[in-house]
Amino acid sequence: MGERFVAHLPFTAADLSAARHFAGTLARSVSFLSEVDAGEVTVSFEDAQGVRHRVFCDLPLPDRRRCARRVDHDGACAPRPPR
Repeated sequence: MGERFVAHLPFTAADLSAARHFAGTLARSVSFLSEVDAGEVTVSFEDAQGVRHRVFCDLPLPDRRRCARRVDHDGACAPRPPR
């Protein structure tokens, strides 16, 4: 397995919630690539890049998968986001 890297892609959003939504949509759109760990996506303010805000819950589930719901979701964790 190769080394892990992080791509930094600046974008604009109205607020943190909109930034999380954008980053989550972007991560899911490329999650078919085995090199991408979409569950670990975070966002930060441009002037505070050391303070990262998680997008997905990513908590471990009993079957060894991880929760794919948004970080602030209501209800039980699930391996897929609700439709």
